[in-house]
Amino acid sequence: MVTPQQVEEMIKAKLPDAQIEVQDLTGGGDHYQVTVVSSQFAGKGLVKQHQLVYGALQEAMSTEAIHALALKTSTP
Repeated sequence: MVTPQQVEEMIKAKLPDAQIEVQDLTGGGDHYQVTVVSSQFAGKGLVKQHQLVYGALQEAMSTEAIHALALKTSTP
C-alpha cells in the first residue's frame, strides 16, 4: 500500500516543479487518480507526458503497490 503523500513525493522527485493532485479511488491505497501539471511536459505529447509520470512511479507499480493509475497531465 502506498499513501497519496508517497505518490506525490515520488512524482516530485522526478518532476520538482509539478503541481500534483492525488485521489485514492477505492480507499485501499492501490487505485489512484493523479493529476500532474508540469512545465517539463511542454512540447511533449500525451504519451511522453504519461511515460514521465510512470517512470517516477515505476517501482511502486512493478511491485503492484499501485495496482491501477488514472492519469491526467498538462502544462501550466
